[in-house]
Amino acid sequence: MTNLQDQAQGIQDEASDWYSQESATFGDRVAASREQSGLTQKELARRLGVRTSTIRNWEDDLSEPRANRLSIMAGILNVSMMWLINGQGEGMDSPPDTGEVTPDMRAILNELREIRADMVSRVEQMARLEKRLRQVMKGSGE
Repeated sequence: MTNLQDQAQGIQDEASDWYSQESATFGDRVAASREQSGLTQKELARRLGVRTSTIRNWEDDLSEPRANRLSIMAGILNVSMMWLINGQGEGMDSPPDTGEVTPDMRAILNELREIRADMVSRVEQMARLEKRLRQVMKGSGE
């Protein structure tokens, strides 16, 4: 009996962690809550008064909204700002289980998350280097 309770608790923990900071990014939570709300990127952009590419960048974790847009977006998507930021607070439930996640699937998903995190890190590194280059070019032009 205890083993079944442990298994049930493990399933519950896994479900509640679906959108946690360790399992999902800000962009993942924006995209999921937008889709749950039945909105396209274009519709959400229009309601927020931003470009569709801005929503895409938020969902791809290439940029983040300012606090005022974040607050409005949370209201539109019916989730809390904190849930969008870190997965805690009022947000969405985990999606329904669509089948067994095999160890191979889990390994691939983990690898994809690592690659995505590395890409975000590289983009930030590239932005810093571009900024340094502009400063050097500006300094040598004087």
